[in-house]
Amino acid sequence: MISSLRGRVLHLDAESVVIDVGGVGFAVAVTPQLARDFHVGDEVVLHTTLIVREDALSLYGFREREELMVFGQLLSVSGVGPKSALGVLAALTVNQIAAAVAGEDDAPFRRVSGIGPKTAKLIVVQLAGKLAHVPAAAAGPAAVPAVGGQVVAALIALGWNERVSTEAVSAVAADATAQDAASVPALLKLALAHLGPARAEQSRG
Repeated sequence: MISSLRGRVLHLDAESVVIDVGGVGFAVAVTPQLARDFHVGDEVVLHTTLIVREDALSLYGFREREELMVFGQLLSVSGVGPKSALGVLAALTVNQIAAAVAGEDDAPFRRVSGIGPKTAKLIVVQLAGKLAHVPAAAAGPAAVPAVGGQVVAALIALGWNERVSTEAVSAVAADATAQDAASVPALLKLALAHLGPARAEQSRG
């Protein structure tokens, strides 16, 4: 079992990185967000799991060990394969996953590309009680993904106050596709459209 890799990034694309470890290049599937954080030549450490299939050996990697643990739990759900599990972790933080499961709310999972209503319900049912070690995300407008936090910061820089910015990002993220929710430019565009023509200065009052 390959449980972690430490090495230099040789190559990357939107969904994978190749890491040089002692002269051997390991191809690792990662979330799009993580791929965007890396650059060729970076020294990185990934927590990994090896998925063995009849026709392939595939590595999946994560920055945080908690993400790897939740990935493994997602794979235990009927109908959830590695790509779907990775898609869930691309769209939701581990805290948001724990909060949705604890609250028996399958809506966040239904918004993930490739996860249908039946599978979303199964995730909530079959993971019940299994994510107690993961702190649930706080409820309310402040509970936005990492991408949402960047969009909030961008709106504040444009002149909206923190409350208005956070509420706008939370509102559009709830209805956005997983792809838009994972993209700062896309989510920012949606938030600006949601805020409408109102002047940023008005939010200061």
